[in-house]
Amino acid sequence: MAQGSSTHHIVVALESFFVPIPILDLPAPHTYELQEYSRTRPDQVAERIKDADILISNIVPITADVLRPEVSPRLKIVAIVASGTDSVDLKACKARGIVVANTPHCNTVAVAEHSIALYFAARRSVVLSHTLVQAGEWLKKGPLQKVLNGPDGKPPKTCRDETLGIIGYGAVGKIVESMAKGLGMKVLISGRKGSPTAPEGRTPFETLIRESSVIVLCLPRSPESLNLISDAELASMKPYAVLVNVSRGLIVDEKALLSALRDKRIAGYATDVYAQEPASAENSLLVGPDTADLNLTTTPHVAWSAEDTNEKFHKALKENIAGWLSTGRPKYPVA
Repeated sequence: MAQGSSTHHIVVALESFFVPIPILDLPAPHTYELQEYSRTRPDQVAERIKDADILISNIVPITADVLRPEVSPRLKIVAIVASGTDSVDLKACKARGIVVANTPHCNTVAVAEHSIALYFAARRSVVLSHTLVQAGEWLKKGPLQKVLNGPDGKPPKTCRDETLGIIGYGAVGKIVESMAKGLGMKVLISGRKGSPTAPEGRTPFETLIRESSVIVLCLPRSPESLNLISDAELASMKPYAVLVNVSRGLIVDEKALLSALRDKRIAGYATDVYAQEPASAENSLLVGPDTADLNLTTTPHVAWSAEDTNEKFHKALKENIAGWLSTGRPKYPVA
C-alpha cells in the first residue's frame, strides 16, 4: 500500500490543457478530490502543490525547490503525463522518497505519423510553396515547380527512390521504419555515433549520414545526443537530403542547420522541437521573416497530439495511480 495511512487524497493536476484529466478509478477504500489547473507557470507551482498528495504534471518544471518538505509536505507521487521525465528533478524526489511515474509509448503512433508528414512537407517544399502562392508569386513569376528542386537542381525524389535513415530505434523509430517500408523506401537504422562498426542490422552512424536521402531523428535528449547533428554531419549529407526532427531540442545545432539551408547544402529541414520552447523570433533562429525563403517546416511541438494518444495517456495515468495505491509501485515507475 502507498505511504501514509490516509485513504483520502488531494490530487493536483497542473496542466490539463495538454491532456484532459480522466476520472480516476481508485481502489477501495481510497477516495480523492481533484484540484485542476489548465496551465501553470513555474512561479505558480509551489503554491498550487502545497497540499498535494498526488501530483499530475506534464512539462512544467518540478524542481528541487518545490520538492522541499516545507513546500510540498504531503507529496508522495508525481505522475507525469508524458514519456519524458526531464521536467522533474528525479534526484530530489528520490531523496524524499517521492515516487515518480511516467506514461511511456502512448504517443508513438502519432509521433511516427507526424514524422512522415514532416518528411513529405520537406521533400515537396509544401510550406515554401504555400508562402510563395500566398505572396502572389505564382501570378508574378509563372510556374513555380522549380521551387521543389533540391540544391542539386533536380526535382524531388519519390518514396521508392528514398533511403530513410533512422537515428533512435525505440518505439517511434520502429513504427517509422514500418511506415517508410510501406511507402517503398529503403531503411537504414543507425549505430552509435563515433563507433566505426555497428551491430548486425544497423548501419554505422557516419555511413548513415552519408548514404541517407532522408534522416529522421527520434531519440531522447541526453548529454551524449546534444548537437548530434552539427557542421560535420550536415557537410556529409547528400545535397538532396532532408532532415526531420521529432526528438528534442538541442539535438540539432540550429545555427549550423540554418547555415546549411541558406548555403543549399541540404534540401530541407522539418522540425517539431526547438532549442528553446515556446519558440519565437525572439529566442529561435528557426522562427521569423528571415527564414521565409527557406525550405523549412516548423510545427509547435505537437507531434504527440492525437485522440489515440490521449486515450493511452488516460489508461497509463490511471494504472500508475491505482498501482501505487494498491502495491506502492506504479505500473510505469521512473524513480
